[in-house]
Amino acid sequence: MGFNVTASGKRGTHSDIIVGVIDTGIWPESESFNDDGFGPPPRKWRGACEGGENFTCNNKIIGARHYSFSSARDDLGHGSHTASTAAGNIVKKASFYGLAQGTARGGVPSARISAYKVCGPGSCQSSDILSAFDDAIADGVDIITISIGGNQAQEFDTDVIAIGGFHSMAKGILTLQSAGNDGPVSGSVASVAPWIFTVAASSTDRRIIDKVVLGNGKTLVGNSVNSFSLKGKKFPLVYGKGASRECKHLEASLCYSGCLDRTLVKGKIVLCDDVNGRTEAKRAGALGAILPISFEDISFILPLPGLSLTEDKLNAVKSYLNSTKKPSANILKSEAIKDNAAPEVASFSSRGPNPIISDILKPDASAPGVDILAAFPPVLSPTDDTADKRHVKYSVMSGTSMACPHAAGVAAHVKAAHPDWSASAIKSAIMTTAWPMNVTERSEGEFAFGSGHVNPVTAIHPGLVYETQKSDYIQLFCGLGYTAEKIRQISGDNSSCSKAARNTLPRDLNYPSMAAKVAVEESFTIKFHRTVTNVGNANSTYKAKIFSRSSLKIKVVPEALSFKSLKEKKSFAVTIVGRDLTYNSILSASLVWSDGSHSVRSPIVVYGGGDEFTTPSAYN
Repeated sequence: MGFNVTASGKRGTHSDIIVGVIDTGIWPESESFNDDGFGPPPRKWRGACEGGENFTCNNKIIGARHYSFSSARDDLGHGSHTASTAAGNIVKKASFYGLAQGTARGGVPSARISAYKVCGPGSCQSSDILSAFDDAIADGVDIITISIGGNQAQEFDTDVIAIGGFHSMAKGILTLQSAGNDGPVSGSVASVAPWIFTVAASSTDRRIIDKVVLGNGKTLVGNSVNSFSLKGKKFPLVYGKGASRECKHLEASLCYSGCLDRTLVKGKIVLCDDVNGRTEAKRAGALGAILPISFEDISFILPLPGLSLTEDKLNAVKSYLNSTKKPSANILKSEAIKDNAAPEVASFSSRGPNPIISDILKPDASAPGVDILAAFPPVLSPTDDTADKRHVKYSVMSGTSMACPHAAGVAAHVKAAHPDWSASAIKSAIMTTAWPMNVTERSEGEFAFGSGHVNPVTAIHPGLVYETQKSDYIQLFCGLGYTAEKIRQISGDNSSCSKAARNTLPRDLNYPSMAAKVAVEESFTIKFHRTVTNVGNANSTYKAKIFSRSSLKIKVVPEALSFKSLKEKKSFAVTIVGRDLTYNSILSASLVWSDGSHSVRSPIVVYGGGDEFTTPSAYN
């Protein structure tokens, strides 16, 4: 992300920032949350430590609350992982059994944390989430990070995170939420409220891989976070369908529960045709497992020595099995390698377009979410297998859940630099300074990464910001045709619509990105209206430049904006002319305002579509 180890690690203004983490709780004894060197909580803090029995806060974790649970203590590991990513201390020599070894640190190590436990094994209650938002706002947090989401995008009046985030926005608190893990399905993004910062997941330049060496000397590279070492020895290799007395060949080859015969797999490496065969292999006493890959770009922790291989490599193992009477293999311990292609959007990261408001681009930006090492409760197993008896202080996870607190750390960094900035100003600063990402066939372009990859170094100096207030969103609701009752369900007040507000176009919301869905195979002319606020140099002139490889004709009026003071506002319009888009086709460009020292970039996306897009499955 461009941060060095000590960046934003100083006390000072950063120690006045409070990050609210709405998740599965927190493990207060982790080194990532000790309070060595911290003074008392900031004066603005109005919260409490209500963590339950045997839970103690300190000057790092200054607040804790739980709702449908007996304690704020993390019994899943998810909340500790996200909290330490956003604001964990600097901890040297952190690793997962030597893998990914280095210095663990959150985005703002000197910030304070308040944890709100709303999820536990099996559930997250909507009423608890709303209560957590109410408490976080009343407690005085500066930023809220919530790596939780529903199984598909919802209308805002029924989406409790959108409602809670609206109330936090009205109080100047930016909420950041994970986009979801249902990619690469089109329209699968579940966090779509424009007042919330929606975070996609991307890769880092460290990739964790594993290797299997077959008895014929062939080495195959796959994916796994494998802490086990077989000490260089080769062990017998067996196919699941040849290691069962109870099941038919198909079920046995998939290593279904109860299929593997303990006497036939003990001391052997078993090949399974289903990734979930790892649990059965462990139960039956297999020494290791070779599995099919579920995602080519991420690695999972397995409960036994093992790795996942692509289909062609799995077939190579099967060919070898059939070529010899005594097949054998050795699974090596995983290693970290340099990934020069990073950052790339993860295959699992949920994609746009926005299924609720088609003219608001979602997700907003991407952040690291693949193979992330962060704090973990040492009483838990790092896998969901009850037979896995390992215990670690730091574990590796992947997901947009991991990306969200990275972006929240950036937001906290910007808030520390500009404590008087609104939620929308902070959001705009991060979006318009994000690194442009490459459009690839797999990524689906801006529908995958939004404005790009977050850049904390430049985010604190955006030059210009696109600001929106509560009243702007009320106008948006009016333009969407919401009833007064529906609007009040979100706003919690007596907001209503004027006749003029009913004509508001969603694409004219003062958003840092620009998107429009158009009818297929027709000519179109689209106009966006935007207003920017000067937060850079008092006397400055910004000139507009369009970067485009598409056939779109784009005009900006005026082409230059001259400012004479800070906080001065200037408006402009962007007109786009094009034709003949096909269904689901995407044309993109970007508008950059530059004064020579600041570059304020907004993606422009026009896409063809009907009224429906594929909806996602559930994610956690």
